Amino acid sequence: MERMKHSPQLRDRRVQRLLEERLPQRILLYVFALFLLSLGVVFNVNADLGISPIGVVPFVLSLIAGLSMGTFTFMVFAVLVLLQILILRRDFRWIQLSQIVFAVFSGYFVDFSRFLLGDFRFPTYFGQLLTLSIGMVLIASGIALHMRARIVNLPPAALILAISTKTPRLKFHQVKILLDSFLVLLAIALSFSMLGGLYGVREGTVIAALLIGRMLPHVYRLWFPMLKKIGLETEDAKSF
Repeated sequence: MERMKHSPQLRDRRVQRLLEERLPQRILLYVFALFLLSLGVVFNVNADLGISPIGVVPFVLSLIAGLSMGTFTFMVFAVLVLLQILILRRDFRWIQLSQIVFAVFSGYFVDFSRFLLGDFRFPTYFGQLLTLSIGMVLIASGIALHMRARIVNLPPAALILAISTKTPRLKFHQVKILLDSFLVLLAIALSFSMLGGLYGVREGTVIAALLIGRMLPHVYRLWFPMLKKIGLETEDAKSF
């Protein structure tokens, strides 16, 4: 009888009911997470140490083709959704196509964050590294919290989740590091082959590719008490 009480089916139903009851909190958490993520992106840009891993490929493609970075960001996100479909196949839920809509929505948060911060960064090279570090912590926080809101993941996070689901040996933060590293290498290859030099990639790009994924479990633990307090996590919740 005790075993039935804690069966996976009953646990899943309790989680689903809890998510439905906490919908307002989840929406607020999602909006807050997108704001943190956008602040992190702007801090990284202001650090002037290279474009972040997820933005560096659209940046290089925009230089090659002469179109806006936003256009290529949309195209890259669309490719990430297509990869999810290929990886998950029947497990892909078509509601996840709304990822692209939410990705466009997050662009407005970036513009707002840019308005708030302007060109702010700490002076000296050490200050640039400090600005970059703040950006990485904010990006990691945004990724962790928007996923825990359980609404719609942004395309990069959704692809990482799809890969980690199909390859249980790899944890989410490990796949994050692999994806970021691949995007940086792709940007370097495109930059040298099509532009004849290195554009968009600097030490900050490499640092972000290697460290943001590693930060996720630690950042999640920092936010865990808040998530538990608003009823969106339990003691047995899994980390990244």
